[in-house]
Amino acid sequence: MKCTAHIQAGVCGFATDVTADAPDEQSVTLNIETNCDKIAGLAEALAGKEIDGYDEIAKGFDGVVMTAVRSGLSGCCAGCAVPVGIFKALQAAARVALPKDVAITIKEG
Repeated sequence: MKCTAHIQAGVCGFATDVTADAPDEQSVTLNIETNCDKIAGLAEALAGKEIDGYDEIAKGFDGVVMTAVRSGLSGCCAGCAVPVGIFKALQAAARVALPKDVAITIKEG
């Protein structure tokens, strides 16, 4: 299954488009396009890797994606929404989660 995610990171103004493709519904490849230099480095680290979607769920924060996030996004906002968007797209492509929008709404007061 192929899934896409468009992520507006927030006040920084950066946007990221993720395409997660898993023709066998398990082995996922990611294509990440962004105007954020930090996320572009993460995209490069994940490019060309075939990621086992089931293994990513089992390993959680120790999987391929989150390990690359920890090592590649130093100096990035700890609350960046992009890593979770990448992970959610991967889950949907591997059919371990349904493709459903995720939203965070923040209001003052």
